[in-house]
Amino acid sequence: MKIEIIVCGLLVICVAVLLFIYMRKHSLKSKKLGSRWDQYGFIHNALLTEMPIPYAVMAEDGKILWANDQFVSVFEKEQRNERYLSSYIHELNRSVFPKEEGVKAELEVSYEGRDYKATVMCVSLKNLYALEGSFGFAKDRELFVTITLEDITDLHWYMRENEGQKLVSGLIYFDNYDEVMESVEEVRQSLLIALIDRKVNQYLANFDGLVKKMEKDKYFFVVKKQYFKEMVKGKFAVLEDAKSVNIGNTMPVTLSIGMGLSSETYAQSYNNARVAIDLALARGGDQAVVKDGKNIKYYGGKREQIAKNTRVKARVKAEALREFIMSKDQIIVMGHRMADSDSFGAAVGIYRAAQTMQKKAHIVIDEITTSVRPFYEDFCKSSHYPEDMFIKPSEVHNITNDNTMVVVVDTNRPELTECPELLKIAKMIVVFDHHRQANDVIENTVLSYIEPYASSACEMVAEMLQYISDDIKITALEANSMFAGIMIDTNNFMNRTGVRTFEAAAFLKRCGADIVHVRKVFRDDLDWYRERSKVVSSAEIFREEYAIARFENEGVDSPTIIGAQAANELLNINGIKASFVLTEYFGKIYVSARAIDEVNVQIIMERLGGGGHINTAGTQFQHTDMDEAVSALKETIDTMIAEGDI
Repeated sequence: MKIEIIVCGLLVICVAVLLFIYMRKHSLKSKKLGSRWDQYGFIHNALLTEMPIPYAVMAEDGKILWANDQFVSVFEKEQRNERYLSSYIHELNRSVFPKEEGVKAELEVSYEGRDYKATVMCVSLKNLYALEGSFGFAKDRELFVTITLEDITDLHWYMRENEGQKLVSGLIYFDNYDEVMESVEEVRQSLLIALIDRKVNQYLANFDGLVKKMEKDKYFFVVKKQYFKEMVKGKFAVLEDAKSVNIGNTMPVTLSIGMGLSSETYAQSYNNARVAIDLALARGGDQAVVKDGKNIKYYGGKREQIAKNTRVKARVKAEALREFIMSKDQIIVMGHRMADSDSFGAAVGIYRAAQTMQKKAHIVIDEITTSVRPFYEDFCKSSHYPEDMFIKPSEVHNITNDNTMVVVVDTNRPELTECPELLKIAKMIVVFDHHRQANDVIENTVLSYIEPYASSACEMVAEMLQYISDDIKITALEANSMFAGIMIDTNNFMNRTGVRTFEAAAFLKRCGADIVHVRKVFRDDLDWYRERSKVVSSAEIFREEYAIARFENEGVDSPTIIGAQAANELLNINGIKASFVLTEYFGKIYVSARAIDEVNVQIIMERLGGGGHINTAGTQFQHTDMDEAVSALKETIDTMIAEGDI
């Protein structure tokens, strides 16, 4: 028994000794670990504090709880923790902060002339636990937001410099070379060319550019991209300088410029320049066009161009049209939506060309406007025309096949045609138009005849009909329709008329056009006259030179025609340079813009998404807020005046 007690006592003593030894070692180890943990926290805090990149810890609402020395040096001379980050950089507010742990957001910001890449991350308290004592965070907080700012100012500068050093290809065309040469004495022609060469070379020398004359009227040049903004700022001054060359020439010299930007290769830059110069010429010349990827910008083109009296181009296009018509069995003709007399008459002219070559033809027309209805009804009543001469847009899918050719007249924009879907299924497309080209042109055309010099599409078609066939016979109904188109677009031969305009009118008169009948068709009834008078009388004068009127019609048939007529009448007021009539119709606001020769309304309408001619243009607002539309128009005019564009 004593032995057992002794053994138990010894066992207790051993256990106690072992427990004492264990506890002592554990205590020493804990002290060492605690010391190391404190050292780790101190080192981590020191690293963050002295880190050369600005770093800060914030509450979820953006209040700065702690910031390292670099952050303080960037934003403040001395640390002031109780500030919100958005008070320094407005973009860095709680709306861009991540809301979940581990989520990171990156964005570029600027502060006092420096650019930074901000990396914002949401972290939990456990990730900052070791630093809690150093930072003094409240223990009841669960989530924090950290931000790191990387200075990328120098990187951006090098990127801009590298981009600016890229070479940009460009083309300059002497776009009225033949006409100018004919207007000057032969002995002075070489001097005129030399002066133009000098103007072009001096202009590009200012931008350290390289110029090479390719042909008698064509130049190729290369400049650094960094000089492009200077060229734009100077509004491509060579366009106006060239017009100052006068050694007896009765016609001013006009140039066109095409440039290609944002290209990865020089070959692509040159191709873009070719597209741009073609577009500049198609818009009438005397302007610069810049193709920047898919974006196209226009500069200049303020003045009306002198029409070319030669009809060679019309003959060439007519021969090409005849060949295409002969290669197909069916021709479908369409103009723009809400067809006017010009669109309708031009479509009738193409219909006659197809009929002459014994091809089946249709004219697509949906809404019959007031100006078109008398001629439309005359064709429907006549026994000489088939019932399917006119078809609705919904019918084209049933008759279109691989042997169908589509001819578009009086517009070159796909979304404005009577049936845009037809352009997607047609295998062969031809376009005839007298409006300046815009960015969104009809693509994949086999023949495109866009002549901004022409007064109307009917004038262009009337010229081509004379070359389509020697024995073509145009009926009186067709001649009346085409003559009416010319009358409407020229405002009774007062606007945009040239020698070829009267020649086309004379041709139609010989074909049986009844001028008296056409005039009677365009007479207004009393209600129309009253409505137009209301629009004119309600016009406001903006900047003492621009007449702006509203027409919020109430059940009037074809109100856009009244708006266009009112815009023409407003030009009769002394001192008015341009007139604008805004008409509400079918959930949209249509703008009719008119001018005589002092303002280019076409470039104003282009700014608003429309287009047209220098003195006749229009656009549409996709809403019926008249006040908003008028404000947008006034703001555009103010901006263009400030920029010197009008």
